[in-house]
Amino acid sequence: MKALHLLLITLFFVSTYSYSQVQVDKITYNNRERFITTTIGYPVPGTYLISGQKEPTTVLNPDGTGVIQSADLSKVKINWGVECTEEGIPVFREGFNSATYTFWYRNNDSDTWNYSQFSIHFAKKKMFLMGERVKEYVDYNVQ
Repeated sequence: MKALHLLLITLFFVSTYSYSQVQVDKITYNNRERFITTTIGYPVPGTYLISGQKEPTTVLNPDGTGVIQSADLSKVKINWGVECTEEGIPVFREGFNSATYTFWYRNNDSDTWNYSQFSIHFAKKKMFLMGERVKEYVDYNVQ
């Protein structure tokens, strides 16, 4: 009976630990360590477009990969993440009905990280990437 009890407790902690973990990657920018994640509690992955246009696009995959399409429609594969703490807590600045994050990305053929602004506008249910690219989202956090 003690063995069964111990097994159940162990399974509980292992499952809680594995479901609560957020993938955090360490990057270096200007000789300073930073941390990024693709999980911030909102659906960041997806396709971002300039309003009213079909191209150029930015596609962000859940695994931290993606593609940025330039104005000349050339595509560059990227790795991306949103700045967070070492524990995976997103770093953001709260505004009136919005939140602003630092979006980090690098071309797959480069070791140099670049950053841009990523913002969520809660009343509009829109996410803005790099100032001009936008994606609508459904807020599953509303209770």
